[in-house]
Amino acid sequence: MKYLAKYKFRILVSLLPLLFALGHVSGLLPWTLVHRLDNIIYDARLRLTMPQTFDDRIVIVDIDEKSLSAIGQWPWSRNKLSDITKELFARQHIKTLGFDMVFAEADNSSGLAALNQLGRTTLRNDAGFQTQLPRLNESQDYDALFAESLYQRNVVLGYYFTSDRQQHTSGKLPKPVLVEAPSQRHDSHITQWNGYGASIDAITRAVSAAGFFNAIADSDGIVRATPLLANFENQYYESFALALFRAYKGLPYSSIKFKSDKTIAALQFQLNGKLQSIHVDEKLSVLIPFRGFGGATGGSYRYISASDIWFKKLNEDELKDKIVLIGSTAPGLQDLRTTPVGEAYPGVETHANILSSMLDGHSIYRPDYALGYELLMMLIVSVLLALVLPSLSVASAMAVGMGILLGVVALNTSLFLWQEMVLPLATTLLTGFAVYTLSMSADHLLRSRAMLALKKLFGSYVPPHLVEQMESHFDNYAMQAKNVEMTVLFCDMRGFTQIAENLLPSDVQAMLNRVFTHLSRVIMKHGGTIDKYMGDCVMAFWGAPTQTQSHAHQAVLTAIDMIDVLADINQVQQKLGLPDIQVGIGINTGMMCVGDMGSDIRRSYTAVGDAVNLAARLQELSKTYSVAILVSASTMSQASTFVWQEVDQVRVHGKTQVLSIFTPMRRPVTQNEAIDSQHNTNNVIQKYDDNEPVKWQMALQAYRLQQWDASTQYLKELIAINPSNMMYPFYLRRIALLRLQSLDASWDGTSDFS
Repeated sequence: MKYLAKYKFRILVSLLPLLFALGHVSGLLPWTLVHRLDNIIYDARLRLTMPQTFDDRIVIVDIDEKSLSAIGQWPWSRNKLSDITKELFARQHIKTLGFDMVFAEADNSSGLAALNQLGRTTLRNDAGFQTQLPRLNESQDYDALFAESLYQRNVVLGYYFTSDRQQHTSGKLPKPVLVEAPSQRHDSHITQWNGYGASIDAITRAVSAAGFFNAIADSDGIVRATPLLANFENQYYESFALALFRAYKGLPYSSIKFKSDKTIAALQFQLNGKLQSIHVDEKLSVLIPFRGFGGATGGSYRYISASDIWFKKLNEDELKDKIVLIGSTAPGLQDLRTTPVGEAYPGVETHANILSSMLDGHSIYRPDYALGYELLMMLIVSVLLALVLPSLSVASAMAVGMGILLGVVALNTSLFLWQEMVLPLATTLLTGFAVYTLSMSADHLLRSRAMLALKKLFGSYVPPHLVEQMESHFDNYAMQAKNVEMTVLFCDMRGFTQIAENLLPSDVQAMLNRVFTHLSRVIMKHGGTIDKYMGDCVMAFWGAPTQTQSHAHQAVLTAIDMIDVLADINQVQQKLGLPDIQVGIGINTGMMCVGDMGSDIRRSYTAVGDAVNLAARLQELSKTYSVAILVSASTMSQASTFVWQEVDQVRVHGKTQVLSIFTPMRRPVTQNEAIDSQHNTNNVIQKYDDNEPVKWQMALQAYRLQQWDASTQYLKELIAINPSNMMYPFYLRRIALLRLQSLDASWDGTSDFS
């Protein structure tokens, strides 16, 4: 629940595309672009996954330009078609023949009709003519000759359905394969027709079957699917490919059954004792499983010019047991179609593709539950992206978003390759991409607002490189207060009041700006956060808003560099005829409450707490002990690489326990720094003598044991070693005062400032 509350705005914004997608899926807000994109995806995937293998079971006899040139322009007289049919069955011994054409009118090319007219009129009394006329009817009736060549042979004719106001019909339809509606659920979607154009009765009666070859293009004019059954006058007729398959397998009309449940619909039939199914969509259609790019050079089927059959150029039985389809690729005969794999795809090969897939027991189809699948995938992807993305970085969000969408594509593709189902993909991809885009845009907006807030809050007192780091991980920098272990530093100018009393306000302002500029640069150099300026004092801390394990070390290093930079400040002071600036610094490490605090009128990012107050007390005590830097034991223990000098054990205001306080004798020295320090005479942290810390411990121990003479002697020796350390004269003065007091034996040397 906390997660949802935190990212509520981003989740709600990113789910907006889902509403539009639901409108599209429900049909309330249809997107034509989505349908086009689904078709583009299907076409591309179909071209990429076509097997492009050769099927030697099917042969296409092509009425091509070569045939038209050799035999004559189309239509050919049917005695020629009869000769081709006889050649295919009698000499080549094919198993099934399909004519991808309609013989809608009688063939009068032989002149027989004119002879019969003469026999009924001008030559009706000519006995010789009347004697020869029956013989002429037998030899010159090309329709009868053609029908005779088809009779009792496994031949399938083609025909077409129409839908117009005149409900025109011609020729004779074959028997329907179903006389009852497959189901009420499917019947409303099945292709409906009110007219047809079939072959003449004499030819239709001579064949074993016939099927419609209507090509139904999508809205973009591309043929992708074809119905296997069509409705005419409440009876159901088979397609040309289905009729060829049934004839080739020797299945009777009654063998085709329809089965449908809540998820799938299929045409079923018994084949070799096994039940075979051809899955269909709600229109009883299958998508054309294109085997290759089509045509004689496509490599999917053997193309033979019809003239080679006519002139008997093939060896005997060269086409034995084949399925032969007679069609045309000649552009003038208008049997070329626009398909996903070619703009001039032979219509006869589309039937060959469907027939080939039936022989293999395969069919590509859109299942009835495609809409439910689309809705489910869209919901899963949208909700998953909306919920997961807010908690991820930009790179991770991109990887996860791409991974989820690629997973959807992989699932969809696997169902296509191994289950032969074509399921919608575009809506899910577009919705998922839109959800991702809006989520990342909302994230960018929130980040921009947060970064502006960060810059506004921290820009003036946090180092620029830390602000950049915070911008890239702004989620980690909440403004609410929290307890964090940090190190805090107070730096105060000594004697500033006396200096300022003799200066004009503008000069005081200029001096403060100059000093704070130098000191602030040192703080930012070491990654500190400037909390505030208080008169002549600056407060800074380390460990927030960016966390670091070395906050104590950085604070001490900053303090030493601040003392060093006083040399540059005082050079300017001297040029301006002003007194030198000295500072006192107090540092403490501990748990502090840090966050954006203040009122509705003015707020600031600050640290508060007892640990902060102690640092301020240490800064005040630094003047008492005449040292530049004074730190607590907690700071000293976390910055152990420095060389430390214990200053005293004290009780301060608000504290009951005794505190040990320290000052750094020197920083960790590198070789280069050692060389530089020899030339830096203004460094408060002076040259280091190995005897100094030993003698100081002896002096301090004697002091705490009230051995004033011994302590005084050690202190004088220390002054000789390091005359610049003003703490040693301070202790000499303190011993002189203590000699005048009567201290009991329980005194342990602790200084009480409470």
